[in-house]
Amino acid sequence: MIVSHRHRFVFIKTRKTAGTSIEVFLSQVCASDDILTPIEPHVEPHVARNCEGFYNHIAAHEVRRRIGSDVWRSYYSFAVERNPWDKTLSYYHMMNHLKGGTLTFDDYLAGGDFCVDHPAYTEPGRPQALMVNRVLRYENLQQELAEVFRRLGIPYTGSLGVNAKSEYRTNRRPYREVYTAAQARLVEGAFAREIELFGYSF
Repeated sequence: MIVSHRHRFVFIKTRKTAGTSIEVFLSQVCASDDILTPIEPHVEPHVARNCEGFYNHIAAHEVRRRIGSDVWRSYYSFAVERNPWDKTLSYYHMMNHLKGGTLTFDDYLAGGDFCVDHPAYTEPGRPQALMVNRVLRYENLQQELAEVFRRLGIPYTGSLGVNAKSEYRTNRRPYREVYTAAQARLVEGAFAREIELFGYSF
């Protein structure tokens, strides 16, 4: 998560959506009094600062409470979301890596530990109401980041320059080739809100 007073924006970090890479890129244009939460494991040249009371993947409504509604309204806030089936597969590969490669996809899905992130960028108790000014699509990330950075006055050449935490997924088959129909339905149920908000489909 980043609150930049220099560029007047708030970046709300979601999971498996290039959030760490975006943080590392933005950290290089942030000022000394901006708020940047730590990255674990650390990725150079990111430097956390002024983050007491904040934490990685903090929700937008908590950020608003900490910085105040007036600041929140006057800053441009954004997050990134991703096709739920592709996102779930990426998250599974990370969890499987952390468990030593012993976790099957079926067992992961049966555990119900889905990386549902809509509570991070919607109003508490109102999952249809976005809190942030914009939710970027991971599928069009470079183009949409360019639009946001242009609005914020942040120089951008079309590349973040880092591809953090992408090493977990070595099998790059398209997600449609991986899922069974039953597995796809499980994800559809878990991410019903994201599908409703952004029109994602398998």
